[in-house]
Amino acid sequence: MASTNNGAPKLVRCAIYTRKSTEEGLEQNFNSLDAQRDAGEAYIRSQAGEGWTLLPTQYDDGGYTGANMERPAMRRLLADSQAGKVDCVVVYKVDRLSRSIRDFAKIMEIFDKHGTTFVSVTQQFNTTTSLGRLTLNILLSFAQFEREIISERTRDKQSAARKRGKWTGGHLILGYDLDSSIGRLVVNTEEAERVRSIFRWYLEGESVFSITAKTSKLGWRNKQWTTLDSKPYGGQPLRRSHLYNLLANILYTGQIRVDDVLYPGEHEAIVDQQTFDLVQIRLKQNSVGGENRHRTRMESLLRGLIYCSCCGSAMYQTYSASRERRYRYYVCSRAQQRTEEYCPTRAASAPAVEDAVVESIRRIGVHPRVLEETAHVGRQQLAEEAARLREELNGVQLRVKNLKSQSARMRGSDSTREAELKAQIGNGEARAKALKGEAQIRERTRLDEKELRKTMESFEELWKTINVKEQSLLLRQLIERVGYDDRSGKVTVSFKSASIKELCQAGGS
Repeated sequence: MASTNNGAPKLVRCAIYTRKSTEEGLEQNFNSLDAQRDAGEAYIRSQAGEGWTLLPTQYDDGGYTGANMERPAMRRLLADSQAGKVDCVVVYKVDRLSRSIRDFAKIMEIFDKHGTTFVSVTQQFNTTTSLGRLTLNILLSFAQFEREIISERTRDKQSAARKRGKWTGGHLILGYDLDSSIGRLVVNTEEAERVRSIFRWYLEGESVFSITAKTSKLGWRNKQWTTLDSKPYGGQPLRRSHLYNLLANILYTGQIRVDDVLYPGEHEAIVDQQTFDLVQIRLKQNSVGGENRHRTRMESLLRGLIYCSCCGSAMYQTYSASRERRYRYYVCSRAQQRTEEYCPTRAASAPAVEDAVVESIRRIGVHPRVLEETAHVGRQQLAEEAARLREELNGVQLRVKNLKSQSARMRGSDSTREAELKAQIGNGEARAKALKGEAQIRERTRLDEKELRKTMESFEELWKTINVKEQSLLLRQLIERVGYDDRSGKVTVSFKSASIKELCQAGGS
């Protein structure tokens, strides 16, 4: 325990951060943000002997997703941490801070740089140990997995609507207006004629550059509209990028593209199909020789991590391609030099090497010590959530009881007030029923190492739900080096901390 010269504990200034993804229920007298704050305040009071004290500033993000960092209270919290005003950040659960591994790493980097510690009330993480950090990463991965599933459902719903020809939102395009009463694109006669002129000029042999100059002289501009929050959008002079997008936009034919399949749209066509097809042919002809001018950039998952075990040189990604597909490889940099002491290592299949690395991480996740620690944290979280829900339930039931007493005392004296009380009682009883159900679900849930092992054994499925950048970030948090030995075809993974290395050796990784 840190202390001052006179023996008293060192002052630890604590900030409580709360977040709720939706605005539903925030109008209630006691909402989810209040419950999170109460839990944080109780935890800080329990650490008063260690010098912990609560800062008066509140950091509450009600109605903001944890999928990104675009949250006003989060920005204020990070700014205060950088200014040295906060010593410790307290949250109810880790996913209140962030549901993205990448964003969480950024937040923790800022906290570490400015000496701000981090505490989750319901998840007792000791992030000074490698096992604690690994457990944290595992739970963050599942929080992100939940967010990805929700996103997939939203995308599926939008895709189904688009297949029926419906407009599902986005930037309006020149030639159409949005009839908000029916949620459908309708033709803007004046703009539609301008669109047809652009298609006609291009087919007559004019370049996009000359069409841009012509539209500039005519004073034509890009589509302009007002957003729902009354902000003007668009209206810029037409540039070449605008014209290329316009000429290639299938919406102008009255169709909608979903996963490279065309479906009839509810909106009217502005350009006939033959004209559109001829324009696409000319666009393709004019791009010949330019489309391969720059080599396609490919994400390298193990860039900076993978080395040749034969000579110790770094390996880098390259590829070969046929008409049907592209094949990725990792090659030894010394092998490519072809000098007198060049390395004989041959190219290694990139997907095979990457799959071996992912399998090594999965084996860590099912190690008995990791499973035991993660299951313990999960059980503790379930119990504490159930206790919080029961505590909130008791408070709601008490308020309902008081409201019923008030209603009984004033029966027949004030019909307006009686109606208000009746509505509050109904809302309270509905809330009590929901809280009771949520508490029972957590009390009945049994989390043990066997169930967790089944979940971790499906790590490959979780891995597929995050993008390449997030995969790369997760690897760099855990892995120090990847070695590839062409003589045996063996992939060796070295993890960053000594304790994780010991786990690998004990598990036979």
